[in-house]
Amino acid sequence: MAISRRALLRRIGAIAASTAVVPSLEASPNVPIRLNRNENAYGPSARAIAAIQETARASAHRYPQADAEALRNKIADLHRVQTDQVVLGCGAGEILRMAVDASVGPHKKLIVALPTFELIGDYARHAGAQVVAVPLTSMYSHDLDAMLARSGPSAGLVYICNPNNPTGGLTRRQDLEAFFHNLPATTCVLIDEAYHHYVGISSDYASFIDRPVDDHRVIVVRSFSKIHGLAGLRVGYAVAAGSTARRLASCALADDVNVAAARAAIAALDDAEHLRSSVRRNDDDRQEFFNQANARMLRAIDSRTNFVMLNTERRAVEVIEHFRKNGVLLPPPFPGFDAYVRVSMGTPAEMREFWRVWDLAPTHHSL
Repeated sequence: MAISRRALLRRIGAIAASTAVVPSLEASPNVPIRLNRNENAYGPSARAIAAIQETARASAHRYPQADAEALRNKIADLHRVQTDQVVLGCGAGEILRMAVDASVGPHKKLIVALPTFELIGDYARHAGAQVVAVPLTSMYSHDLDAMLARSGPSAGLVYICNPNNPTGGLTRRQDLEAFFHNLPATTCVLIDEAYHHYVGISSDYASFIDRPVDDHRVIVVRSFSKIHGLAGLRVGYAVAAGSTARRLASCALADDVNVAAARAAIAALDDAEHLRSSVRRNDDDRQEFFNQANARMLRAIDSRTNFVMLNTERRAVEVIEHFRKNGVLLPPPFPGFDAYVRVSMGTPAEMREFWRVWDLAPTHHSL
């Protein structure tokens, strides 16, 4: 989708001119543009919406056991595993909490990258565990050698978000397999594949569900919050060896996946065209983001997800506040990336507004 620099500059000029005569898309203070949570800006499939509506009409008074079991069976069929290898959670976040409860506690360590998705670290600290954060490599992949050096008998769990949030980069499949081989036999590895569908074709990447390894210590997590657009319903799942899955499930809350979430997730899995459409749209939106950044001489970290880390060349906290005042939400800065902002891909209209607000900022290095 790359276009010439001259064409991009003309496009920026046209957008600037249009904002002078067309009412701004700037959100009201009560309805900001949300580019801070890595959501699917286009929402769930029509099939999932219909399932939610039908559930509200006919089944909201029913407990979810049968529907949750149907979803587990659906996921098991999809991944060609046994049903007892599938564990559901109230969002992937609950799976992370289960893994912490099952694997770490006082006198145990959780090993994570820095930065990465921070929720699992919060859970571990609450459980009394030590959280060991290992900076990413210069190529923004997990520093597996350094993580291995920080492990040992007290390391109960290693968390690998791949592609990583917030940087969007990959850690190579072959490197991860070698890492597993060298870890202590008592250390589990949780691989978070929340952004799996956005990766596309890569010689460095293969899902650990779709191309599994024979290792009872490996837990793979997926989410319906991203590509499937069901973040508000909170449903995720893990796939692991049967014994490991049972240990995870023993830490689950009863009836944690509700009827609407279970039925919407089943409908989402049945709608392959919505998944393909969401991938295509994200590919186009992400490429356009890079085009716009390049036209403004801005650097960004290459991403295989639905978000991009943009180097603002100034204090990120000031940039984030500038956007907040103009009705666009961005997440707080991430450790070690004080000049970067993570921007979730929105709709084309939302991204035009992002760049309009960017261009309102002063050109010098302090907002």
